[in-house]
Formats: sequence, C-alpha cells, structure tokens
Amino acid sequence: MVVEDVPNILELLDVTLRFKGYPVTTASDGEEALEQVANKKPALIITDIMMPKMDGYTLAYKLRREPETNNIPIIFLSATYVTPEDKDFALSLGAARFMEKPVDTQDFLLTVAEVLTGDLEDISPPIDKEQFLQGYRRRLEVKLGHKNAQVERNERLLETLPDSLKGSFENMLVENRRQRDQIQLELEAIYTRLEKSLNRN
Repeated sequence: MVVEDVPNILELLDVTLRFKGYPVTTASDGEEALEQVANKKPALIITDIMMPKMDGYTLAYKLRREPETNNIPIIFLSATYVTPEDKDFALSLGAARFMEKPVDTQDFLLTVAEVLTGDLEDISPPIDKEQFLQGYRRRLEVKLGHKNAQVERNERLLETLPDSLKGSFENMLVENRRQRDQIQLELEAIYTRLEKSLNRN
C-alpha cells in the first residue's frame, strides 16, 4: 500500500512498483489507509509523513498499537521531516526504513525488496500514547520554526526580485505557506490531545 497526498508522486510510486510486479493499493491520507487496511491487510505500507486528515506518524502509531496490524512493515518517505531527530522518531514508531524524497528508483525498489524479504525482529516495540504525543509535538514545533523562517526568507527575497522572476517564487511561497499552515494545524491538534490526556491523569 502506498499512502501519499500528492497525486503525481502517488502515481509515480504506484507505476514503479507495478512495473516490478507488485500488486499495489493506494490511499491519499492516513484515514483512508486505515479504512483499507481494516478490509485487507497489506504486506507493506509505504507512507509519506506530512498529509491532511491523518499524517504518516499518526498512521504508524495507530497501526503499531493494534495486534492485527502491528507486524505490517512501514517505510517512511518524506521531503519535509528529514532531520536525524525526525528519522529517529519514525524508527521509534516501528518504521522498518526511512527514505528522503525525491527517492532514487533503484534504491527505492531495493529497499522495498529488502523489507519484504528481511527479518524485521529488530523493529522497536510500540510506544505509549504520552511518548507519541510528546515526541510528535517536539517534531512539529521544530518543523514549524523552520517553515516560518523559510516563509519569511522567501517573502524578503520576493521583494528584491525583478517581475520576470517573481512567478516561480510566488508559487514556491504559496506552497511553503500551505505546508506551514498544515504543520500549525497538526500542532494545535496535538496540544489539544495532550491537554485532554493531562486532564484525564
């Protein structure tokens, strides 16, 4: 199963895997993936991290908490969450591998083959809810800081550019703002969940 919210990337991964003979199902976010997994358990889940509705981190956490799905291997793909701390958190959630986008096709297919045929006994055990929320909060706060700095930098740069160059930078700025706003929403949701968890305790 490939879980990815960007249609052209989803199509590329789908076609690449099918070309090698793998049967593929797809989902555009974590919620859709969970619904499909409930009906048919995949041999492997390849998922992006930053997605609407339910991100890849939360998808992995939920899969690893359920006995029926906790042994499904997971490969994370990300262009945004790429620091060593991001990768460590992904592995703490039980990911078998972590790959940065854009992925090299040969490396990607080799990684898929290794995960499908390899021994996965060294995967981390499921973490508890508090560990997940606190770890995810830290990742989001760092990422939001980076995105805010990126947006501010691009806004300053845009003011200095000639009109002939502004178009592509404006598109980039729109995408950076979209990603920043998505991270902000996810962070607010985590704060709410943490507050509820603390109130229950």
